[in-house]
Amino acid sequence: MSRIGRMPIVIPAGVTVTIAENNKVTVKGPKGTLERDLPVEMTIKEEDGHVVVTRPNDLKRMKSLHGLTRTLINNMVVGVTEGYAKVLEVNGVGYRAAKQGNKLTLNLGYSHPVEMIDPEGVETVLEGQNKITVKGIDKEKVGQYAAEIRDKRRPEPYKGKGIKYADETIRRKVGKTGKK
Repeated sequence: MSRIGRMPIVIPAGVTVTIAENNKVTVKGPKGTLERDLPVEMTIKEEDGHVVVTRPNDLKRMKSLHGLTRTLINNMVVGVTEGYAKVLEVNGVGYRAAKQGNKLTLNLGYSHPVEMIDPEGVETVLEGQNKITVKGIDKEKVGQYAAEIRDKRRPEPYKGKGIKYADETIRRKVGKTGKK
């Protein structure tokens, strides 16, 4: 039995979970509303303040979907109560970030500034000129947008210049050495 899939999801106060036909789950909370179509094969039930996911049989595919379905619902519940955030750091001489409305402008050593518009449901907050916090209620969107920002200039292994996650460690390499 899936250890993660078996665990019940506790619904905190102020959160409502609605399960419609074809496993369309809607989660409403203080931070907003999320809805998602989940695999039809899984059985999702709400029982006295808990959501329980069960699978029909022990086929490999069902086992895989069991834990996934439970985690997706849990991520929605956490998203509408606490929200998600990813912190990015911009390192390098002359590298900086600026924010205007919902437009993020990055100066990353290219001949032109890189402009990115925040997608719906995700916002970026700047702390100084080199710390970007990506916030939102949808874990998937937050992670995706943070990855897109990081892709504009990935950290390089020699000097560590580029955009990296705050909790990421860059494996450094030794540079060239002279002739012997």
